[in-house]
Amino acid sequence: MAHPLALSLLVLGLSVTPVLAAEQDPNTGFIIAPGWETVRNNCIACHSAALVTQNSGSRAHWLSMIRWMQDTQGLWVLDNNTENTILKYLSSYYGPKEDARRPALRIDQLPENPYRQSKS
Repeated sequence: MAHPLALSLLVLGLSVTPVLAAEQDPNTGFIIAPGWETVRNNCIACHSAALVTQNSGSRAHWLSMIRWMQDTQGLWVLDNNTENTILKYLSSYYGPKEDARRPALRIDQLPENPYRQSKS
C-alpha cells in the first residue's frame, strides 16, 4: 500500500521523486555544469573557489565584479568567449539569491585595494 502523503501529492499532480543535488567538483565545490572549468581555470588563479561560491548575482552584477577586478585587482583582459562563458555560468548557477540578507554591494561600495599595482 502506498504512503498516504505520496498518494496526496500524486492527486495534486506533484512529483514524489526526490530532487537530486547538483554534482559538485570535489576540489573547488563548483557546480559541474557547462562553463565550470573555464570559471575554475580563471577564477581560482587569484582567489579561492569559496570566494566565488559564497557570492551570487545577476549577469550584470558578475560583469561589474569582473570589471572591478580588472580595474583594481590586476585581473587580465578576458576574450569575449571566455568572459561570456564565465558570465553565463555564474549568473546561471550562482545567480541572485532570494533569501539573501542584503543586496550585493555596488562597485562604488567596495573598498580600494591597498596593494593596487600601477598600470604600466
